[in-house]
Amino acid sequence: MQKQIHTISLELNRILTDETDEKVMLFTSDNKISSLIEQINCALESRQKARTDFRKSELRSKRMLSNVSHDIKTPMTVILGYLEIMRLDNRCQMDMLGKVEKKANEVMNLINEFFTLAKIEAGDIDFTMSRIDINEFCKEIILDFYEILTEKDIQVDIQIPNKKLYVYSNQEALKRILLNLITNALRYGSDGKYLGLYIHDNETKITIDIIDKGKGIRKVQKEHVFERLYTMDDSRNKEVQGNGLGLTIAKELAEKLGVTISLESEPYIRTAFSLELSRIKY
Repeated sequence: MQKQIHTISLELNRILTDETDEKVMLFTSDNKISSLIEQINCALESRQKARTDFRKSELRSKRMLSNVSHDIKTPMTVILGYLEIMRLDNRCQMDMLGKVEKKANEVMNLINEFFTLAKIEAGDIDFTMSRIDINEFCKEIILDFYEILTEKDIQVDIQIPNKKLYVYSNQEALKRILLNLITNALRYGSDGKYLGLYIHDNETKITIDIIDKGKGIRKVQKEHVFERLYTMDDSRNKEVQGNGLGLTIAKELAEKLGVTISLESEPYIRTAFSLELSRIKY
C-alpha cells in the first residue's frame, strides 16, 4: 500500500507541476486505494474546470476592455471633431451643439451601463425585497413607452389576467429587467410593428412575456444574445444601434433575483423573452 501511495504522490505532483489535464491512473485491487484515487481525480477535475472558467473569464474581460476602448473612443472622436469645426468656424451653431450633446450622452450612457454591470457582478447592489403587484407594475412600465410606441405606430397587445398576482422581488431590479427587454424588442423588432406584454400564471409561477414580430433572432445568435457587448447584425444601423449590455444586465439581475429568463424566436412570427417568477399568496 505504501508503494502505491508513493506512486500516486509522484503522479499527482507531476500533473500539478506540468499543469496538465490528466487524471491519476493506477490499477489496484485495494478498495481504499481506489477510493483515494477517485477522490483525487474529482479534485483534479474541479481544479481543471476552475482553470477553464478562469481562462474564459479572462478572455471575456480582455474582449470587454478592447470593446470599451473602441466604443468610447469612437463617439469621443466625433465630439472632438464637432468642437474643432465650431472653433474654426468661430460660431456657436445650435445644430452642431445638439450633435455634440447627443454623442456625449451616448458616452455617458455607455459608461453608466458598464458601471452597473460591474456593480452587479461584484455584488455591490442592495436587493431589498418587497411584495409587488405584478399586474399594476407591468402596466406602469409599459406606459413609459407610450410616446415611442405611438410615434413608431406600433400595435400594443397587453394581456393581463383580471386578478391580483403578487411576486416577492426587488422593484428597481425587476423594473430594469423589463425596461431592457422592452427596449431590446423595440430596437431590433420594431419592423414587425407589434409589441406584446403577456402575463400568465399557475399555482406557483408567474410568467411575463415580452413579444415582438420583427426579424427575430437566429438560432446561432440565441446562444450569444446575453453575452456582454454582443449586438445583432443591425447594430451597424444607427437607427437600432445598441451597446450590447442591455440583455447582459437583464440576465445578471434575473440571476440575482432568482428569476428565470428564456428566449424563443421565430422570425416575423414571434420573438419572446420570458421571465418566470415565483408566485406568492396575498
